[in-house]
Amino acid sequence: MPELPEVETTLRGIQPYLLDQRISRINVREPRLRWLVTPETVKAEGQLVKHLGRRGKYLLLGLDRGGLLIHLGMSGSLRVLEEFTPPGKHDHFDIELENHCCLRFNDPRRFGALLWSAGSIELHPLLRNLGPEPLSVEFTADYLFKRSRKRRLAIKNFIMDGHIVVGVGNIYASEALFMAGIHPSRQAGRISLQRYAGLVEAIRDVLERAIRQGGTTLRDFVGSNGAPGYFAQELLVYDRAGMGCFQCNTPIKKKVIGQRSSYYCPVCQR
Repeated sequence: MPELPEVETTLRGIQPYLLDQRISRINVREPRLRWLVTPETVKAEGQLVKHLGRRGKYLLLGLDRGGLLIHLGMSGSLRVLEEFTPPGKHDHFDIELENHCCLRFNDPRRFGALLWSAGSIELHPLLRNLGPEPLSVEFTADYLFKRSRKRRLAIKNFIMDGHIVVGVGNIYASEALFMAGIHPSRQAGRISLQRYAGLVEAIRDVLERAIRQGGTTLRDFVGSNGAPGYFAQELLVYDRAGMGCFQCNTPIKKKVIGQRSSYYCPVCQR
């Protein structure tokens, strides 16, 4: 599944082609995505793309009036193509621009989304109750410590909860917990402020490095230019079950936590 670094990479890739450009047409070939693409999306036609942004794993297109919200789902990708490029089997919608470029959405599993917002896109109901961005000044050790008190939830599930902090998906949660030396099953409420400080630093570090590398190549993800990310070459524990830990050479273990595969070192993480 594309996570925050992949979505941020996509945003940076498409921004030069969309910013200050007028949408000439919304061409929906398959409306049956995660949520049905409604006829309201045509309200974007003729409008100027005034700003682009990201909130968690959502891409935001702010227009003259209202905006569009895009989610890549589990296997989605956005590509900037030349006008009239023939669509492929899983190319479900195009945002056509007056500069003769086309933003095309491909999603074999159809778990992505294209939603219209009549008001400010930042106030869309799906975004209202999200936690802070992990790279923002609001995301601190004090914040995590206070939100975690009396919580018995596993720390991995806690930092993957979008109401706590957005965009820390499965891959980067496993990596950050290893870097911070925290066992993924440990109860969030039993972690000290000092250890949360290390975890916040680790989350920021792993996400920033992944963004610089263009994300992680896992099955489906490609950037907006079709190039894969390279962060998979730097993964310390994720998908390395049975391989030696880079710090102590103990075999990395795999455990299902919250229905997601988690990878950790039984010696380095406690």
